[in-house]
Amino acid sequence: MTETQSALLLRRQLAELNKNPVEGFSAGLIDDTDLYQWEVLIIGPPDTLYEGGVFKAHLTFPKDYPLRPPKMKFVTEIWHPNVDKSGDVCISILHEPGEDKYGYEKPEERWLPIHTVETIMISVISMLADPNGDSPANVDAAKEWREDRHGEFKRKVARCVRKSQETAFD
Repeated sequence: MTETQSALLLRRQLAELNKNPVEGFSAGLIDDTDLYQWEVLIIGPPDTLYEGGVFKAHLTFPKDYPLRPPKMKFVTEIWHPNVDKSGDVCISILHEPGEDKYGYEKPEERWLPIHTVETIMISVISMLADPNGDSPANVDAAKEWREDRHGEFKRKVARCVRKSQETAFD
């Protein structure tokens, strides 16, 4: 049986990331038999509230990748305006390609087949450093980020960072 194009592409991207790791995250398969289920470890970016955190997330790729984006879900608890309370990441690069029916995003900000796991992860690390409070997935976190960034928001993030360090390698 030959692998589909998407599986070949994912295998190539995984091999490339293993050969040339990118600072800030590592990636691997959840189960060696399924190229469509990845686990990533994201290191909280320096000089951000997330610094020192080790956040685990899963990337689930559709069979027609790269025509459609993967879904990303944090397994480690994280308090962030662009991550909903169940851990789903909501950023433009992971939104289905084409026009945004709400008019918030330009088509070129959304998923494009040229994106790779590396470009996705760089976007997610950037999102941690600079949340988008205008289009939140977690309204409560966005409100705190806007109104009490150095108080309650910072405390909740610090708790998530500590918890992530304790559970990083479970």
